[in-house]
Amino acid sequence: MIEKRDTRPPVSASRSHDYFGHENWDHQLKLAVAWNRVDIARSEIFSDERQWKPSELHPVMMAALISNKPEFVKLFLENGVRLKELVTWDTLLYLYQHLDPSCLFHSKLQKVLAEESEQPACGPMAPRVQMHHVAQVLRELLGDFTQPLYPRPRTGDRPRLPLSVPNIKFNMQGVSLRSLYKRSSGHVAFTMDPVRDLLIWAIIQNRRELAEIIWAQSQDCIVAALACSKILKELSKEEEDTDSLEEMLALADEYEHRAIGVFTECYRKDEERAQKLLTRVSEAWGKTTCLQLALEAKDMKFVSHGGIQAFLTKVWWGQLCVDNGLWRVILCMLVFPLLYSNLISFRERKLQARRGLLRVRAFFNAPVVIFHLNILSYFAFLCLFAYVLMVDFQPTPSCCEYLIHFWLFSLVCEELRQLFYDPDEFGLRKVALLYISDFWNKLDIGAILLFIAGLTCRLIPGLLYSGRVILSLDFIMFCLRLMHIFTISKTLGPKIIIVKRMMKDVFFFLFLLAVWVVSFGVAKQAILIHNESRVDWIFRGVIYQSYLTIFGQMPAYIDGVNFSLDQCSPNGTDPYKPKCPESDTVRHEPAFPEWLTVTLLCLYLLFTNILLLNLLIAMFNYTFQQVQEHTDQIWKFQRHDLIEEYHSRPPAPPPFILLSHLHLVIKRVVLKIPAKRHKQLKSKLEKNEEAVLLSWEVCLKDSYLQNRQFQRKQRPEQQIQDIGNRVNTVVDLLERESLKRSGSMEQRLASLEAQMAQMSRALHWIVTALRDSGFGSEEGLPTLAPQKASEGQDHELDSRQRAEAVGDTHHVNARHLLYPDSHVTRFPVPNEKVPWDTEFLIYDPPFYTDDRKDKGLVDPVGNALEALAGISYNAVDGPIDRRSFHGLYAVQEGLPLNPMGRTGLRGRGSLGWFGPNHTLQPVITRWRRNQDGAICRKSIKKMLEVLVVKHPLSESWALPGGSREPGDMLPRKLKRVLRREFWSSFQNLLVQGTEVYKGYVDDPRNTDNAWIETVAISIHFPDQSDMDLKRLNSHLHARDPGMSVQWQVVDKRIPLYANHKTILQKVAALFGAFY
Repeated sequence: MIEKRDTRPPVSASRSHDYFGHENWDHQLKLAVAWNRVDIARSEIFSDERQWKPSELHPVMMAALISNKPEFVKLFLENGVRLKELVTWDTLLYLYQHLDPSCLFHSKLQKVLAEESEQPACGPMAPRVQMHHVAQVLRELLGDFTQPLYPRPRTGDRPRLPLSVPNIKFNMQGVSLRSLYKRSSGHVAFTMDPVRDLLIWAIIQNRRELAEIIWAQSQDCIVAALACSKILKELSKEEEDTDSLEEMLALADEYEHRAIGVFTECYRKDEERAQKLLTRVSEAWGKTTCLQLALEAKDMKFVSHGGIQAFLTKVWWGQLCVDNGLWRVILCMLVFPLLYSNLISFRERKLQARRGLLRVRAFFNAPVVIFHLNILSYFAFLCLFAYVLMVDFQPTPSCCEYLIHFWLFSLVCEELRQLFYDPDEFGLRKVALLYISDFWNKLDIGAILLFIAGLTCRLIPGLLYSGRVILSLDFIMFCLRLMHIFTISKTLGPKIIIVKRMMKDVFFFLFLLAVWVVSFGVAKQAILIHNESRVDWIFRGVIYQSYLTIFGQMPAYIDGVNFSLDQCSPNGTDPYKPKCPESDTVRHEPAFPEWLTVTLLCLYLLFTNILLLNLLIAMFNYTFQQVQEHTDQIWKFQRHDLIEEYHSRPPAPPPFILLSHLHLVIKRVVLKIPAKRHKQLKSKLEKNEEAVLLSWEVCLKDSYLQNRQFQRKQRPEQQIQDIGNRVNTVVDLLERESLKRSGSMEQRLASLEAQMAQMSRALHWIVTALRDSGFGSEEGLPTLAPQKASEGQDHELDSRQRAEAVGDTHHVNARHLLYPDSHVTRFPVPNEKVPWDTEFLIYDPPFYTDDRKDKGLVDPVGNALEALAGISYNAVDGPIDRRSFHGLYAVQEGLPLNPMGRTGLRGRGSLGWFGPNHTLQPVITRWRRNQDGAICRKSIKKMLEVLVVKHPLSESWALPGGSREPGDMLPRKLKRVLRREFWSSFQNLLVQGTEVYKGYVDDPRNTDNAWIETVAISIHFPDQSDMDLKRLNSHLHARDPGMSVQWQVVDKRIPLYANHKTILQKVAALFGAFY
């Protein structure tokens, strides 16, 4: 068995007596995985003496994956485990069926199952998790633009048969894992990309280290990193726990940086190949591309990378060279015969050499040319629209207005083309949702609908003016559409984003402003004017005048200075004058309280002009700074949408775009010719070309990981940590060497003392023999002081040993006259009458059994034989083990006898069961250290600290052990000071611990028929940085009020129970520590 303190001797022993063969090695490896001892597995198990086959490591590999032990996963991968052979359809399904219930993905999966169970097609049985359910949730996270990663089973497919596995179970932290790899026969269904499957499984559970190891094995690593970023960002939107949310976002940012790092390596090596990686369709990740995933995940840092921007610029210029000046492009647009000159340069040599129509077509198909043509067309449309509204708006539409109608019809046709444009075959519903989700498309739809409404009113003679008003408002919306054109500008593009975000700030600010405007307006109107019945003048007085007051236009009559009856209507009958305020009809003076209205006006201006407006300015300033910090990234990210739009747009501008639409209809509907323009942003490579490209990507990914590892080692923090680890190692070696030297010196001194004592006794014998033979006299007999001293020491040692032997044989605490926590007095028992073999005729002890509250967990009360007849002694009696560590004990008159002799009391006292009451005493120790982290010493020996607890009514400390519930491994006392989530981990520590004592305990609660036997297990933490020690300290928590738990220095003066001191002394001797 492998122990935490030192596992090497058992492993070595298992090698020397390896008659179990393969199973023994498997057992050792399973123990190492269960206790997370990768150091022992690496040094002792994976050695030259045992050659492991990859298939033999599959069960433990699965256990390491489920229990989240990345170091073991890395070790198994280094020793030949291939993920393509490990991950089958069945194992992947097993992993998803055993997800952690606290995982957010698990709850989303349960929602999908619940929705499916509600469908009428499902039977009464609740559906189990299948891979198409997983694919459905993953598609929600990755986006609807991806294809399902796992296909839905066809109706004709037979259900998968359960695997035929041997009766071998492997328990790992509560997970019962069958061997999914030892099958007799049958087809093994492998997945398309096992590395992808395991990476997704690790990412959805937010397992950082495990996902990092698996990602390093992936081929399509850039797409995988961007997909992980997308999944984590989507999961973080639904995560309620703040810590988990921050961890997810940090991990998403880390994978975005990994994608940037690998792409940077690729771009430095070969720009053309790197750009192929951006547009390559990845079959494994739902037939999507790197660029598409980055855009959906809003990975601005990745999209703003120089290589990606260079690719977008290349797409923007089409087949033109990117170094052509913009003035050249505009000049050739206006005077296209200049294309036959060398004013414009092309990337392809054949276009540069030719002067025909192919050159003209390449020029006008470039997105940059299409964009500027549409700008010129749009400005012309707005100018013509403004001319018609202001100059040529006749009852009968003029030629210019008919041209506007025709122009708008071409815009409507273009919007319909964008709505139905589906090069990726997403379906009409998905394309429509994508179209409507864009802000500028919504603005286009609103402008077109408003134009149709205005045109309808304009064609009705009675609504001619209303139609002109509507078209005038529509002109504003068409002008706002110009802002979208400026997004291509590096200077104006971010400013438009700032304006859009500031509009949101204004929207929320209006709620606060409306409170003050309405409150002041209503109060002013009610004080000044009596019973105003005209709605329009109420609105003016309450809202309009109050709003204008903010900008300095003071309301009339607010202070009575400019009061004049000629400027108002006394009864409110004049529709062009406001109603007069409250006034004295005799003196023609205002009668309202002027001081009150002036005070309200001052307060209103104070809060609106000073407080609220400055608050709005501060909100604008914060938004501006927030966007300005990432101006470059935001502009580069927004730039893609415009480039993609004009890349797929027909070359002719409105209204000539109708010719392009007619050409598209003939080409797509009549001739059935597929589109080719979108392939520049999404290309599907041949298998051989794709394999070569992915192999090249893997090589550069390895280069990136090596550089990253080197940079990590060069960091000052890492170097300091490495130096600290080396210093600790050297200090440990020096301490071990000094201990060896001090121990050898002590042994030599002890040997010298023993030799001196033998010589003293020999000299004494010689002197005595000579004196008895007549040589010398009594007067001249020398005194051998060392002999007496030695004899005295020996006598003292012998007496101490005899006392200890007596103490071990004849219990002392179990014969205290007063039984604890009761008024019962024991029958006095002298030392010589303790053994049962000694006759004690007058021995008549009282019978006492405490009536405990937990009656269901203890033996019956009383000495009636009928109640005790069902107890089986010297055996396992149901959940209770009544066997003694000291062998068979006697049973007299239906009651067991204490193997250590009489105690002066019959019955079971306050104990739970007749016979042995087994307890467990974990002795948890660590080295005592000073402020510098060095181990403290006393008398050369190291000093220990032990974990002890103290009850509120007790004066002594105790070890955190005691009795256990039937079937439990941890004592009740330990559970009171340890959080529940650490119980399973502490059980592993107990299994790894060292047994220091097993047997009878001299306890005051013992009786003639019930006694305590214990097992003491030492759990020692030699290193202060041990993760188990840190977790133990963090999970210590005294549940009962007044109960204390702390670390105490191990010393013979420690206020501990006597029997606990004996155990602690054995532990100190085990480690050679001071006591």
